[in-house]
Formats: sequence, structure tokens, C-alpha cells
Amino acid sequence: MTTPPLQNEPVTLINVFTVDPLNQERLIELLTRATETSVRHAPGFISANLHRSIDGTKVTMVAQWRSAEDYQAMRSDPAPFPFLQEALTIAKFEPGMYHVAHTFAPL
Repeated sequence: MTTPPLQNEPVTLINVFTVDPLNQERLIELLTRATETSVRHAPGFISANLHRSIDGTKVTMVAQWRSAEDYQAMRSDPAPFPFLQEALTIAKFEPGMYHVAHTFAPL
């Protein structure tokens, strides 16, 4: 039996964007600008990694936040909105919020 996660346990956001390969670089630029100018300065932000698929059809942002509440508070900041609004004109967005279940490392 597993223990339910604590309310303020760190969370990982895995956000997958599906994009036309011709727009992949533009999407990366928009997400980078949103993160650099605003998101990374929000209280509770831990880190983020931006991934591009080899075939050009996906961009995935993996971000860690101190808590789901910190992430939700950041979403009320209007500064990243223009970048994200433009991103949604060129990509389909599938968000997800997760707690770490297991971590594996080499022996």
C-alpha cells in the first residue's frame, strides 16, 4: 500500500506540445522566453528542461515546482501569457502534473 502524497510535496509538470516540424523552433523560442522572463523567477520554481523530439513534431517541458500551490500561483502572473498564447496558435498542448514515484540511478 502506498502513502498518499503530502499536499506540499514537490510536483513535476510534464507538458507535451504537438507541433508542425516547421514550427518546432519557434515554439521552443516562445517557451524559452516565457520561462526566462517570468516563470523561472516565480516563488517555488525549482528547475525546467525543454526537450525537442528528433522528428520535429513534439516539444516537451519538464519542470519541477516546490508545490502545486506555487505552480498555480505562478499561473496568475500575466507576464508569460503573450508567449504562451502565441504558442497555442501553433501547437496542441497536453499538460500533466506528477509526483515522483521512483528514482533510478546507476549502481
